[in-house]
Amino acid sequence: MSTEAIQSRRDWLLSERPASRMQARLGRAYVAWRRFSANRLAFVGLLIILALLVVAAFADVLAPYSPTIGDLKNARLLAPSAAHWFGTDDLGRDIYSRIIYGSRWTLYVVILVAIIAAPVGLLVGTVAGYAGGWTDAILMRITDIFLAFPKLVLALAFVAALGPGIENAVLAIAITSWPPYARIARAETLTVRNSDYIKAVQLMGASPFRIVLRHIMPLCISSLIIRVTLDMAGIILTAAGLGFLGLGAQPPLPEWGTMIASGRRFILDQWWVAGAPGFAILIVSLGFNLLGDGLRDALDPRSGDQ
Repeated sequence: MSTEAIQSRRDWLLSERPASRMQARLGRAYVAWRRFSANRLAFVGLLIILALLVVAAFADVLAPYSPTIGDLKNARLLAPSAAHWFGTDDLGRDIYSRIIYGSRWTLYVVILVAIIAAPVGLLVGTVAGYAGGWTDAILMRITDIFLAFPKLVLALAFVAALGPGIENAVLAIAITSWPPYARIARAETLTVRNSDYIKAVQLMGASPFRIVLRHIMPLCISSLIIRVTLDMAGIILTAAGLGFLGLGAQPPLPEWGTMIASGRRFILDQWWVAGAPGFAILIVSLGFNLLGDGLRDALDPRSGDQ
């Protein structure tokens, strides 16, 4: 493509008077991408998350050994080598293969928690902010009760009541994760509730349900995406903490927190058993934090074009 064509397409995207909704949306997406790509650390975070997705999708191809079956007699607690890149655990299982398969469980947890917690928080926050009065007071006091407890402690209480297991851990983390999203959605709703845009929609006869669903919720999406991305690291750590305590994923599932728990007995002499999954948690958490910072700079409507 020639330089003139590229410049023409760029001018079309950055036009101050878009001729259609599609042009306006593409222009906003292009501006957001420019802001995001200018942040090198955010781009590194994006590459880490993309690598995580690729590893999880092709775990069957990338893992050289079974994640659950090991050679207890001949391969127990072997140090990292060409045959076992991250060594083996106390049951002779290849840690590298278990970490690769464990990426699937990490994505399973963070995606399900986001799918459950974010919509609940968005609904509670927008309804409370738009309705006001007693509705706002009741919903926010319920939110404050959840915020009063440390997330891990509250998750432990729910898992203890529901029983150990990866599904119950996901549900417990989701129950404890929605209040911050509700707070953000309520704050965004309060800023636009009395705007001329919403007043015009009310004069056209739109119902409160339609106003909240079609006109207020979309305005809160960008802030919610940023917060969800930044919370992914905390979700991973909470899931790992539950697994470490034996209340999350159960053996022989190759969940990273459970792997650290099984390797803590060998931390001094065979450090790789717990060190390798711990390093995986560190890298993925760092990737989500960097990506969240980049999305905040790119999607924040109050930040100027860079």
